[in-house]
Amino acid sequence: MRLSDATRSATAPVTPRQPRVAPHRPQGKPQTAPPALEPPWHVILLDDDCHTFEYVIEMLFVIFGHSKELGKRMADEVNEKGRAIVATVHKELAELRQEQIQEYGPDPRIPACKVSMRATIECAD
Repeated sequence: MRLSDATRSATAPVTPRQPRVAPHRPQGKPQTAPPALEPPWHVILLDDDCHTFEYVIEMLFVIFGHSKELGKRMADEVNEKGRAIVATVHKELAELRQEQIQEYGPDPRIPACKVSMRATIECAD
């Protein structure tokens, strides 16, 4: 025979459920902060004389997702200063982006252009 909820609550005391708690940990060595992350790295695009502004803007969009406006500003900086930081990321991604720049290919707008642009990476610290 099964008692209804109304009958059960009237005949048997209900004990409240105890909340679950984490077990007690003995005090010992204090926790330390996690190790510092590695420093960021700059991906630096280097100037040359055989790539058009359109090529640079397009490449920065394809590889980094930079807008045309940002790509133009970076292309201007490369042209004026000989180099421009195009990204600041962790080292592995900086190495990948450097390879992608150097493997992007020649500028099809200039028949004499036979190489990709060059890039380097430098620690940002």
